[in-house]
Amino acid sequence: MQEQEGGNVQYYLAIDIGASSGRHILSHQENGKIVLEEVHRFPNGMTDRNGHKVWDWKRLLQEIILGMKKCKELGKIPVSVGIDTWAVDFALLDEHDQIIGETVAYRDDRTQGIDQEVYKTISPLELYQRTGIQKQIFNTIYQLSALKEQHPEQLEKAKTFLMLPDYFAFLLTGKKASEYTNATTTQLVSPKTNTWDFELIERLGLPKQIFMDLCMPGTKLGGLLPEIQQQVGYDCDVVVVATHDTASAVMAVPSNQEDALYISSGTWSLMGTELLQANCSERSMQCNLTNEGGYAHRFRYLKNIMGMWMINSAKNELAKEMSFSELCEKAEACSIQSLVPVDDQRFLAPQSMVQEIQNACQESGQQVPDGIVEVAAVIYRSLAVCYADTAKEIEDLTGKRYDCIHIVGGGCNADYLNRLTAQFSKKTVYAGPVEASAIGNIVAQMISAGKFTGLSDARACIFDSFSVKTYKS
Repeated sequence: MQEQEGGNVQYYLAIDIGASSGRHILSHQENGKIVLEEVHRFPNGMTDRNGHKVWDWKRLLQEIILGMKKCKELGKIPVSVGIDTWAVDFALLDEHDQIIGETVAYRDDRTQGIDQEVYKTISPLELYQRTGIQKQIFNTIYQLSALKEQHPEQLEKAKTFLMLPDYFAFLLTGKKASEYTNATTTQLVSPKTNTWDFELIERLGLPKQIFMDLCMPGTKLGGLLPEIQQQVGYDCDVVVVATHDTASAVMAVPSNQEDALYISSGTWSLMGTELLQANCSERSMQCNLTNEGGYAHRFRYLKNIMGMWMINSAKNELAKEMSFSELCEKAEACSIQSLVPVDDQRFLAPQSMVQEIQNACQESGQQVPDGIVEVAAVIYRSLAVCYADTAKEIEDLTGKRYDCIHIVGGGCNADYLNRLTAQFSKKTVYAGPVEASAIGNIVAQMISAGKFTGLSDARACIFDSFSVKTYKS
C-alpha cells in the first residue's frame, strides 16, 4: 500500500458528486478518529443541449482530475480513491468505448408517458414484486425505455451500460465495473438474486448483453491510467465504493442499532431503515417505499422525498445572497401554517418553485406564502410532516417501533427543520455528520484496506469522530 509522501500517514480520497455540487474530501486517521479535509469543491448542474437536460460529463471529469491534482500539491497523496454520485443516470458506450449520445439528466422530460408503455409489458405490481423499487418516472428503466422509443439506434450501437460513477471510474482506470448499490436504482435488479433481472430486461426489449456482472463496494479496480497519472502527478488505487451517494451516506449513519430510522438529507431526502430482506409486498408498493441495495447486500428500505431541492430552488429565485442559516432562523419566526404535498411530481422540475408552492396553497384553500421567508416556512413544515408520516408508514410495514431518527448529509444543518421533525414525529432526532456521503465513501475504502473489520466497526469510529446534535421530541 502506498504511503503519503514524507511520512506514513495513509490518506483516502472521496470524490462525492451531487446533483448541485461536488467535493473532494481527503481523510486519514488520527488518534483513532477519522479526520476530514476538503481539498476541492465545484458546482454541478444540468445543461440544456439538443432539447434535453444533460450532464456535462467532460467538465465533471476535469473537476475530478483537478481535485486529485490538489492532493499532490498538498503533499497528501491518497492510497486510494472512490467516486460516488446520484442515482439512475448512465452512459452507453460503443464498441470503441466511446460514449453514445448525451448523458441525459433524470429531471429531463423524455420519460413523460413512458411508464404506460412499460406497463403494457409488465404491470406495476409485478414490476415492484420483481424489483422492490419505488416508482419514479426518472428511474433508469423508464429512461432506457424512452431511449428505445425515441433513439433505438443508440441502443443498437451500445456495447456497455455503465452508471455515471462507474463511467468516471472507467475513465480513470480503463477498467469497467458495474456496482451493485447504484445498479439497484435502475429498477432492473432482482432483490432475490442481487443481480440483473435478465428475464425482465428481455421482456422490455432491452439489449441484455450491455449489462455487466455486478460487483460489491470494496472491489479494487487497480491503478490509474498512465495519462491520468501524468495529469495528477501520482498513481493510486481506484476502489469501487457504494457509488450511489445515498448508499454511502447510509454507511455513515453513526448507529449500530437495528431499530433506527435515517434521513439522508440533501437535494433529496431519503428516509428509511436497513433491512436484511426486501419488502416487495403490495402494501409496501402502495406506500411508495423502495428496497435499494446497500452495503453487504443490506436493503435500504426507504422513501425518496423531495428535499433541499425545494429550498435551494426557492432561494435561488428570491434570495440568492441569504445564507441557509439565516433563512432557517427567519422561517422559524414565521407564523404561516400552510402545507404542500412535497412528494407531488409538480415540484420535481417546475419553471418556478415559488409559484408552484403558491399555486398549491391557493388550490387547497390555505394561506398563500408571500416572499422567501414564508415560502421557506411552508417547505420546512411540509418536509417535517412528510418525515413524520413516512416514519409511521415504515413502522406499520416493518412491525417495528423506532425511537430515533438519524439525519445525515448537508440538510442536517437545518436546525429549524430538525426541531420540526422531532416535534411532528415525536422521536429523538440526531443530526450529523454533514459530509455523510463522503464519509461512507471513505470507510468503504478503509474496510477494503483492512483498516476496519466491517461496517459496525466503521460506524463506531464515525460516532466517535464527528459531532452529532440531539433534538428531543
